[in-house]
Amino acid sequence: MLYIDLFKSLERARWNMETDIPWDTFDASKLTDEQALTIKMNAITEWAALPATEMFLRDFVHDSDFSAFMSIWFYEEQKHALVLMEYLRRFKPELAPTEEELHAIRFPFDPAPPMETLMLHFCGEVRLTQWYKRASEWHTEPVIKRIYETISRDEGRHGGAYLQYMKRALKQGGPGVAAAFAKIGFLMASSQRSDKALHPTNLHVNEALFPQDTIQSRLPNPEWLEHWLDEQICFDETWENKVVGGILRNLSSLLGQPFENVRELNKYRKQMLAAA
Repeated sequence: MLYIDLFKSLERARWNMETDIPWDTFDASKLTDEQALTIKMNAITEWAALPATEMFLRDFVHDSDFSAFMSIWFYEEQKHALVLMEYLRRFKPELAPTEEELHAIRFPFDPAPPMETLMLHFCGEVRLTQWYKRASEWHTEPVIKRIYETISRDEGRHGGAYLQYMKRALKQGGPGVAAAFAKIGFLMASSQRSDKALHPTNLHVNEALFPQDTIQSRLPNPEWLEHWLDEQICFDETWENKVVGGILRNLSSLLGQPFENVRELNKYRKQMLAAA
């Protein structure tokens, strides 16, 4: 079981919210209302680990190992929401998310193929790692800078854990699994072909609830994410290339074939579909 070793490794890396966050270095002069509002929105989106975990446990009912790992992932992702809310509770209480705002993003996701879902969330972790690195650079207040650095490292470790389950699935499933990974990797790395950077936060996941079937659509301000990326943290082409490069490098290693760009990945996807 992968869960046993993953538990040990992630336990060793776990940080303490009371002692590892330098709360006493807070500098009110370096926190603007604009910045504080983005912290609120990120806290709410991190709360989306709740419906995502419910989805995983439903769609991976056949896999007790991965389902057990969800106990770690869910705990650490909810901790991200909690530390952001704690920051607001201490320093900007009027902007702390309400229980109603948090509950609004808890809704059922439609069932989806498990391997595609696994790859989707791996790519999401790669992207969040870079989003939060950039957020830490954008912020000027020292405590929130440390918080974003801390949760960025968590997202990177989560991506590594997903990758281990992907390696196992590839050994068990062959070309069909490889095709699923290549398909989602191609879509998630094709940001230049889309009008937005794809992430589980802004994907449609419940057909019956359209158009309120994305996490983003249920935020207090559904337009916030694009504004945060484009106008605030300025997640530009240089940063986007880090995301795409991370996806392509990991898939190259996983699938045993070099992918220099998304076109090569798409070509491989078609080959695996034919083989499957």
